[in-house]
Amino acid sequence: MTGRRTPHLPSKGPELLPAAPFAPRLGDLAADTTHNGRVGVVVALPGEDSATTYHLRPPGGGPTWSAPADGSTLLPVPAQITHATLPAGGGAVYEPRTGQGSVPVVFHFADGSTSEGALTLTSAELERLHAQIGRLLASHDKASGLE
Repeated sequence: MTGRRTPHLPSKGPELLPAAPFAPRLGDLAADTTHNGRVGVVVALPGEDSATTYHLRPPGGGPTWSAPADGSTLLPVPAQITHATLPAGGGAVYEPRTGQGSVPVVFHFADGSTSEGALTLTSAELERLHAQIGRLLASHDKASGLE
């Protein structure tokens, strides 16, 4: 503690601008809040082919539905993570104070993009992972004829 009093309310500053509305493009996935978050592929845009609203269809096919032309009920659907890998180099750390370990990972998304993150594990989870990796290595050795 510094002994200084800190204000509980943020100081006056520039006002935050509202986020730009989501304007999906043809082929984008969008979740429609008026249909309980139902996800659809945008198959027609307002103003295109005399459409006055967005037209969406389930990704696997099915009946088309409409959403308002202003896109106010549509939300973007983020790309799904397909897998995670370890980055080149080390970087795993253990924090004795919290009893947690952290391993850097690279998340790979279905759209081909990647993002860096971390896998944070409690002591019990570290022990479970250690046992699982031990079994994987034993299986690898057996399959490789190293056993």
